[in-house]
Amino acid sequence: MLETVIDTSAIVKNNQMQKPEIEQRWSVAEIVALFELPFSDLIHRAQTVHRENFDPNAVQVSTLLSIKTGGCSEDCGYCPQAARYHTEVENEDLMALEDVVAAARAAKESGASRFCMGAAWRGPKQRDLDPVLKMIAEVKAMGLETCATLGMLKDGQAEQLKDAGLDYYNHNLDTAPEFYGDVITTRTYQDRLDTLDRVRDADINVCCGGIIGMGESRNQRAGLLAQLANMERPPESVPINLLTQVEGTPLHGTEELELFEFVRTIAAARITMPKSYVRLSAGRQSMHEGIQALCFIAGANSIFYGEKLLTTGNPEAETDKKLFAKLGIHPA
Repeated sequence: MLETVIDTSAIVKNNQMQKPEIEQRWSVAEIVALFELPFSDLIHRAQTVHRENFDPNAVQVSTLLSIKTGGCSEDCGYCPQAARYHTEVENEDLMALEDVVAAARAAKESGASRFCMGAAWRGPKQRDLDPVLKMIAEVKAMGLETCATLGMLKDGQAEQLKDAGLDYYNHNLDTAPEFYGDVITTRTYQDRLDTLDRVRDADINVCCGGIIGMGESRNQRAGLLAQLANMERPPESVPINLLTQVEGTPLHGTEELELFEFVRTIAAARITMPKSYVRLSAGRQSMHEGIQALCFIAGANSIFYGEKLLTTGNPEAETDKKLFAKLGIHPA
């Protein structure tokens, strides 16, 4: 009796083509397993994912300007702009339009492609939003990408920002849900998710990440990444901040995070969010250039240019340009 040999490869291939592509969802345990890989294995995996999705030697460059500093009513334990904490940050008025435009022009001349405007509000009132809309329109007209972080948004506000020309809205989750209450009590995790939903509904790109080194566990760092990676659409931009401790804030004196753990967090973010820009944000000033280089190898491909991030220090643009030259990196 003759055997009938069926070539199943074509059938399998056809079935695979017919199946809708399902985006991978990550459990906290799976992300913890990434953190626990041998360092070289983790970095190799992250670099492989990075090369599959981005030019490995291109880094997107943004500049962040505090357009309204201090006097915030929130109690975020890391933030020197909270009115209730005794820090050296003073409550200042909203910057004038011409001063913001001048800062954006200088940022563009220094090589930034995106200009981010931050205001220390719980959320903008309409009288606050109106002048910011003019700022966004002016910066957009320069040919820069625009980003804003203004706190929680009400219904209709995201649409106004979109109409003004806003490309990105930053609203960080900060940490995992189970650790969030140890850091902030004046707004809920759901409040943050609601603002992100409004931003998405207005068709604005989402910039959303968090802060590590606030005393959270590795599981909780993994929990933050799981929240971000498992969004229906992961954020287009994911800032990973290292806590910058400021005297007078509740988190001043927290045990400092070991920097290789920061690199591991960057790598895990790259693997779990392969198509997102992963940004080195606050805390970079405290990192030796060797650690920064490891972060780029681990998949970071965005930074903030400029000597200040809202109220805390940041490496100067010329310092970054020298590091880029050493590493053969160019602005995206």
